This record gives sequence, C-alpha cells and structure tokens, in this order.
Amino acid sequence: MTALPSLRQLRYLVAVSEKLNFTQAAEACFVTQSTLSAGIKELEAGLGAHLVERERHSVVMTPVGEEAVARARSLLAEAEDLADWARHAARPMCGLLRLGVIPTIAPFLLPSVLPALRARHPELKLALREDLTTRLLDRLAAGQIDFALIALPFDTGKLQVQTLFEEELWLIAPTDREADMPRDIGKLDPDALLLLEEGHCLRGHTLGGCGLREPRASGMEATSLFTLAQMVEGGLGMALLPDMTLRSGLISHMQLVAHRFAEPRPRRTIALVARSSNARQECFERIAELIASQAPESGAAGTGDRKSDSQRRLTAH
Repeated sequence: MTALPSLRQLRYLVAVSEKLNFTQAAEACFVTQSTLSAGIKELEAGLGAHLVERERHSVVMTPVGEEAVARARSLLAEAEDLADWARHAARPMCGLLRLGVIPTIAPFLLPSVLPALRARHPELKLALREDLTTRLLDRLAAGQIDFALIALPFDTGKLQVQTLFEEELWLIAPTDREADMPRDIGKLDPDALLLLEEGHCLRGHTLGGCGLREPRASGMEATSLFTLAQMVEGGLGMALLPDMTLRSGLISHMQLVAHRFAEPRPRRTIALVARSSNARQECFERIAELIASQAPESGAAGTGDRKSDSQRRLTAH
C-alpha cells in the first residue's frame, strides 16, 4: 500500500516550489534545512516519484513535482477549510475573515460595505487584500484568502460564485469633445479608447462590451482608474468607467462628461467567489447578501449637475 503524504510534507513541498531554495523554504516553514530535506525525501519515496531536482546552486521542480505542488495546494486549502468549519460551526460570523477585492471595486464599494459589516457583525475581524483578479483567485485556491470580490465575466473554474449585482460602464470624455461621444457603442472609435494595463479585468470588460479585439501596443495604458480619468482629461482619448466610480465622485473635480450608452449597454457583474470546499458557507451567504444590499440603483451614476438620464457633465467645483 502506497504511503499517504502528510500535510507537513505537502507544506514543505509547496515552500520549496515557492522559494526554489531549501534554506529559505526551511525558514518559511520554521524548521531546519535537514528536517525539510528529509521531509521532501520521505514524500518522494512514499509517492515513488522524483519531485525536486537538487543542484549545488539551484533547485528545479520536475514536471511531476509541479503537478504535485498544484494538488498539494488544493489539499492544504481543503484541510484548512475543515479546520475553519470546526472552529466557526457554532459562531459563523466571528473570528478572522480574509477578503480579496479587485482595485476597480475596492475604493468605490468598500466605503459603504465596511461600516455596514462592522455594524451587523462586530465580532468579525476583516483582513482585506487588494489585487488583480488572477492573483486573488490563485490566493483563493491556495487557501490564503477566504473569499474574493471580483467582476465578471471571468473564468472562475470550479469556484463557488454568487452574483451580487450588475452595473453599467459609462463613457467619459473631455468636455470639449462632448459632440464626439457616440450614443451607439457600435460607433465608438476604437483608436480613441484608452484602457487599463493588462491584468485588470475591466480591460477585458471594456473590449468585450465594445465588441473590440485586443489592440496593438500603443504605449498609453493606465495602472488605475484615477490615472485613466486623468489621461482622458488630458485629451488623450476616451474611456469606459464603471457606474460605482462615478458615484464615488472620482471625476467630480475634472473637466469631463460622463455619457450613458443606448442599449445594449456595456456592463459588468459584481460577484463574490469562494472555494467549492468553502467551510464558511453561512458567512459567505451573509456577506454576499450584505454587499448586494449596498448595490446602487442602475443608471443614476455621477455627481454634479444632472443634464439628462443619458448624459452628465462633471466639472470642477
């Protein structure tokens, strides 16, 4: 009978794959290097497979080792879910909750969500992590965060997904280019459209919502929505911003016009995701319900003087 690997051995293997250095991996696991090396050798012997190539000055994972690491991360995450389930079974809304949020949501939605969460569940301690969607989902799969607040469409694999609300994407342009803003999204000039840098899901939502392909490198990409808005104000082009960003007043001190497209309007869906083995299901459902309750009414974005239901001028105060 094949010896089953221990969680300790799996942790050692993951640490080695992350550090590619036995000394650093041992320090990360709070053990001696000899202990870690012995654990890896025991794991390889038990599995009957070579997982790590050890050179004098380098460490390389074998193809079998890479697959073993992926499976080890999943097993460790499920083991942690089991421990969390036992710890929180009686009091699901207590203790530490690790929540990941993407940058195009965090500063605009959390200011309303966090006070409501503290008021309803004062014993819940929240640890926030802001990052791009791909990295958050990797952390989620590895058990480093409990839930992630993201925007769809995005490939979520086998994760548990709870959709919360939809929001429209609005076109913004400098005030002196108001006449150039098309009401029909199909008439939008792709060469005039500015985007966030690769890695932001809003980039894909913008291109998908406009029916455009990935553009050739132009040398003009933004790392944040605020920078994107500044680029638009500087006359470099137009851009699409989510409804919640306009409500937050992101561009209220800029000489910009926010324009709502005619149907079919580009949209994104805000969702809360968790591992399929999620042990804090009641907590997941309650937080999803709370965030959904903070969803703004569609089609009322922006601050400042209202021009019409489809267009809003946001000027400096």
